[in-house]
Amino acid sequence: MQGIDTPLNAIERVLSRFDSDRTLLRCGGRIDEVSPGHYRVRGVSASARLGDVVEHRSASGLRTGEIVRIGPDETLVAPYDRNPDAGIGDAVFIRTGADAAPHASWRGRVIDALGRAIDGKGPLIAGRQTVVPAAPSAMSRQRVATGFMTGVRVIDIFTPICFGQRLGIFAGSGVGKSTLLAMLAGAEAFDTVVVALVGERGREVREFLEDTIGAECLAKTVAVVATSDESAMMRRRAPDMAMRVAEHFREEGHRVLLVLDSITRFAHALREVAIGVGEPPVARGYPASVFTDLPKLLERAGPGVDGAGSITAILSVLVDGDDHNDPVADSIRGILDGHVVLSRSIAEQGRYPPVDPLASISRLAPKAWTKEQRMLVTRLRSMIARFEDTRDIRLLGAYQPGADADLDLAVRQVPFIYEALTQTPQDAASPDPFADLARHLRAREKPADETVE
Repeated sequence: MQGIDTPLNAIERVLSRFDSDRTLLRCGGRIDEVSPGHYRVRGVSASARLGDVVEHRSASGLRTGEIVRIGPDETLVAPYDRNPDAGIGDAVFIRTGADAAPHASWRGRVIDALGRAIDGKGPLIAGRQTVVPAAPSAMSRQRVATGFMTGVRVIDIFTPICFGQRLGIFAGSGVGKSTLLAMLAGAEAFDTVVVALVGERGREVREFLEDTIGAECLAKTVAVVATSDESAMMRRRAPDMAMRVAEHFREEGHRVLLVLDSITRFAHALREVAIGVGEPPVARGYPASVFTDLPKLLERAGPGVDGAGSITAILSVLVDGDDHNDPVADSIRGILDGHVVLSRSIAEQGRYPPVDPLASISRLAPKAWTKEQRMLVTRLRSMIARFEDTRDIRLLGAYQPGADADLDLAVRQVPFIYEALTQTPQDAASPDPFADLARHLRAREKPADETVE
């Protein structure tokens, strides 16, 4: 009957006072066990889903974490905070709010793995919420067809990159991965740059962003930072947040460059979380889920659907002990569209960037080269291989000029080629690397008719 205040009408009036994204009742439980990297919660198993974010009311304030395992009576939570300050009996609630959503105004900002501003420039503007991130279907993607110039001569000549390609930079520690990544991030061909610094030293973050990348490029850059002292969950989420930002701008039609340093530390974070929930290791301490999560992340990069932009991903891969057959490095190499190998011996010779042109390959190089360039690069590789294969013979004094014309040419020109490929972050970007190489060789090579007095 109209005009009568029934209990149902009273409840509706109370509910109308709350926003649509809030609820009167929240599913929660209490902590009954705490370990260094996780804590166990009872009372939320029936409503919990893997990946749900929970709020933990500790003695020092509100903390957050993520559900990583669900059992019949208990749920395992990995905290985001360095010091979760969890205690027996503390209340834990499943968070009902939406995740951080990227916005166009995020360009020029530095955020953490949860999408919170850490640059002191005020709060971020929330964008439109999207569906759960996933890679575009194979048949709906655009094809990769257009190359671009990075400005780094050794890359543009031997391993050219196309829009929408995924390239890995493989090297041991201290060889120069981050420096080369910063040089590539300065490419002018992109509308937006997303940089994910995973497991980096906190001291180097500002230096990398302000000095190496520079103010001009930083204005179109979104940086996602999770330093080495942060929890494994933050290091695990940082690449996902960076990919979400890149996907947002790809949907807007941007050509996006995603720089991830490093994917190996992301794999380390995956391993730490997986072992903490009881997964057995299967390859050098890595559980099987690590090799499942890597392609899930990397396949989200690349060209978008028709009408969208593209995500060109350049990832650094830290090879433990300079072992390029490390399980993570080997798995990532099979997923990517090419790999650049940095050699410690080349770096020790003072040649930077220390790219090994013989071990590096771009699977999409034929789409970026002209026919003449492809023939020239094949010839250059042959000369370099001949030069390096005979290094020991020449050092022993067994090389005799005139016995092999191809070897004579390699011995004469390869050192000049190495000089032409040397480039530092302070050097200007090369708009035409093949022309620069030709000019350098003409300047260094003596005229054929010149005699030595």
